[in-house]
Amino acid sequence: MSVARFFAPAADVSGDRVLLPVDEAEHLTRVLRLSVGDRVRVFNGRGAEFEAVVDTADRSGVCLHIGAPCAPAPEPRIAITLAQAVLKSDKMDEVVRDAVMIGVAAIQPILSSRTETSIDALARGRRRERWQRIAVSSAKQCGRAVVPPIHEPQPFPPRSSSELRCPQPVLVLVEPALSSGMSLGGLDVAIPDTATLMVGPEGGWSAEEVEAASALGSLITIGQRTLRADAMGLVALAALFTHWREF
Repeated sequence: MSVARFFAPAADVSGDRVLLPVDEAEHLTRVLRLSVGDRVRVFNGRGAEFEAVVDTADRSGVCLHIGAPCAPAPEPRIAITLAQAVLKSDKMDEVVRDAVMIGVAAIQPILSSRTETSIDALARGRRRERWQRIAVSSAKQCGRAVVPPIHEPQPFPPRSSSELRCPQPVLVLVEPALSSGMSLGGLDVAIPDTATLMVGPEGGWSAEEVEAASALGSLITIGQRTLRADAMGLVALAALFTHWREF
């Protein structure tokens, strides 16, 4: 039987005793029905993972005794940021879940002219906080000890180049019919340390956005079929990791 993993951002040193966040404590006690003396694993979201034992579990919370370090799933050699146009309904939740699972280093939500929401609406709905919780859950499930940050949503095109958290090189995914788009297979096979994959909304980029995107980086295409916006990021990330020999 696999050992349950929990997110404990305060876990840094073997021998420490740390409190679990409230939602993690509730998952341990109410969902998994674990109690004092049970062995678990914890990760701090910054790359470290440890064995641990439940020390106390009561109304004041769950305290764990941190044990020996252990090896989490390895991180990709290339730190790819996914700059994803915010999708409607719960589709963005799925994009965040899958992107963390496959190994992105960060997610930069963007709002294009065809995005069906606004930055103010995202803030009122506390969507960034929700996506960060989904990132934690996905890291727990896939074995990562790193929780990728979800950056503040930004408009696209950006008001200034410093607003978007998009490390170079920037690869902007466009529709296969766009003649200016280069096939992913034509990319340099030299493996970068960082990169950004930018994916558009339902309905695709506007002509003005394509022009703005071309000033940020390279326009690329994948295959000759038009995929759903919520599937495109995962497919493209898998293709990039394969192209750069991560898989």
